[in-house]
Amino acid sequence: MEAGKSKRNPGKKPESATMEHVLVALGETKEEREIRIRSLFKFFDDSNVGFLDDAQIEKGLSSLRIPPKYRYAADFLRVCDANRDGRVDYDEFRRYMDAKELELYMIFQAIDLEHSGDICPEELWEALLKAGIEIKDKELAAFMEHVDKDNNGIITFEEWRDFLLLHPHEATIENIYHHWERVCLIDIGEQAVIPDGISKHAQRSKLLLAGGVAGAISRTATAPLDRLKVVLQVQRTKAGVVPTIKKIWREDKLSGFFRGNGLNVTKVAPESAIKFAAYEMLKPMIGGADGEIGPSGRLLAGGLAGAVAQTAIYPMDLVKTRLQTCVSELGKTPKLWRLTREIWMQEGSRAFYKGLCPSLIGIIPYAGIDLAAYESLKDLSRTYILHDSGYEPGPLIQLGCGMTSGALGASCVYPLQVIRTRMQADSTKTTMSQEFLKTLRGEGVRGFYRGIFPNLFKVIPSASISYLVYEAMKKSLAID
Repeated sequence: MEAGKSKRNPGKKPESATMEHVLVALGETKEEREIRIRSLFKFFDDSNVGFLDDAQIEKGLSSLRIPPKYRYAADFLRVCDANRDGRVDYDEFRRYMDAKELELYMIFQAIDLEHSGDICPEELWEALLKAGIEIKDKELAAFMEHVDKDNNGIITFEEWRDFLLLHPHEATIENIYHHWERVCLIDIGEQAVIPDGISKHAQRSKLLLAGGVAGAISRTATAPLDRLKVVLQVQRTKAGVVPTIKKIWREDKLSGFFRGNGLNVTKVAPESAIKFAAYEMLKPMIGGADGEIGPSGRLLAGGLAGAVAQTAIYPMDLVKTRLQTCVSELGKTPKLWRLTREIWMQEGSRAFYKGLCPSLIGIIPYAGIDLAAYESLKDLSRTYILHDSGYEPGPLIQLGCGMTSGALGASCVYPLQVIRTRMQADSTKTTMSQEFLKTLRGEGVRGFYRGIFPNLFKVIPSASISYLVYEAMKKSLAID
């Protein structure tokens, strides 16, 4: 894409513009504009009470088929509500419309370098580039297609206004792009598979930070269940959940339920960073030079990226398992550095990768089952809950689908997790096949599912806490 000839900065708004300019650009008279704004107010005020509250705004945005996850009802109410009485009357609504249309006109004029009265793809591309946003031709075409309602290849001011009129945040080119990107490209959810559309201009560092904090808090909150699961996994004799809880309490009291959590939290950030970096490197290898990949390519790239990340942080995972399964000496937990040194001295460097094979084998099947179940559950929710196949489920439904699909995926590959944990905890040399046969002969099929109930109980609180913290972090970091 070649930039236009003008050197004017498209990120800078014109210094002067009036409502007369807006009316000319829209081809409206003052009376026609007044009728249009009043009709829009009545659309939201369907109960004809003379004002708008958050419920009416939310309902109106829903009627406009704006996905629940990306509605700005609270922000819209706050921006319009000049007297801070918790509702918006027509005069306040009108003042917002005046200010917003003028603001949108000014940014429109800044992008329209040729002063042709419309925005062409080259002008939009240059405006984004000046704002530090590098965009591919296919993504630019998708942006244009979404805003250009009559599909004539250009964006008129009326189309520009319609796209952004109810977006209450400041109309900068960065905000406009991220608004479109969130609505049309990114659906992060809580899935193990990395979402497509996250590139270097999507505030990746902030997303990683938000995900890291959410993961750390979530893992800390569910650490007792994780410790219980690991202890049950390595036990070869019949031992129930309650006796195991009593044993942990007897040895280390409350701190025993959080043993190994420090390492578990420490590995969240590097694992996520490595996974995202590997994913970006693998995309062009799988999908070609433009890096565009379909669902199957995305699954493969996500699985391979997960494998790279798992391999990189695996020694930390092994030490965590040893720390969680070793016996306390005189009521004292072994020191982390001492335990790591003992593994190195007594078993060698290769010991830090015991159980890596079953761990890697389970990554792609888990991601595949998780993703397939998640999409199937979302389709079912559209049919039987929303009764609208074209509507995107809200955050609570997506959270429920994510928890269910995650539990299903984890259950299907759980035997591999048991084998991995037992290999990690065993200080003697053992292969995956040897551990598999040993478990099958000594404990039968039930041996491969030891600790599965604490693992499943982790799903609801873990996903819920991650989701809530992640959304809170996004707001505090101004990602939304």
